[in-house]
Amino acid sequence: MSTIKNLSALRRERAGKGAARAVRREGRVPAVIYGGGEAPVSISLNFKETNHLIYAGHFLTTLFDIDVEGTKIRAIPRDYQLDVVRDFPMHVDFLRLTKDSVIKVAVPVHITGQEASPGLKAGGALNVVRHTVDFMVPADSIPEFIVVDVSKAKVGESIHISAVKLPAGAKPVISDRDFTVVTIAGTAATKNDDEGTEASE
Repeated sequence: MSTIKNLSALRRERAGKGAARAVRREGRVPAVIYGGGEAPVSISLNFKETNHLIYAGHFLTTLFDIDVEGTKIRAIPRDYQLDVVRDFPMHVDFLRLTKDSVIKVAVPVHITGQEASPGLKAGGALNVVRHTVDFMVPADSIPEFIVVDVSKAKVGESIHISAVKLPAGAKPVISDRDFTVVTIAGTAATKNDDEGTEASE
């Protein structure tokens, strides 16, 4: 499950582009916390810390206890903007969370069992159709990833979401069909083997 990290912030009295530019000149990153039935709170974050958190990975699935000058607000990043030239953070949007919040998150897909897969041993190619899957999950139970086991998959076979063990409380956003997550695709080598087998028969 996703860990909760602490983050310190300063309150911004003014919003708007001019105020945001002034914050950046001070070496900080403008941000806002919204949602949860309360008014938005404009804040600023430490530049180096924010930059590190974004590039460390899993930023958009990490919960934060944001200390805004003594007031703690639990929130999750919903979006961030990077400078188009230098790729440093320009702004961060946080969603305020409540006790019963259920949120949409993109959960990474981890593949296991490649070394045992009959399809891969036969020369098939692993085709990851979805590198992430969107789920609706309780805010305090965000999974870090889901595991797709291909150890029994043969050439031409697909693994659908129904075959994946899902974390407790996680429901796929796509609920009207059993969508494909991973396939074992045939290659020119496997096709040639099949043709050779048919010819010998």
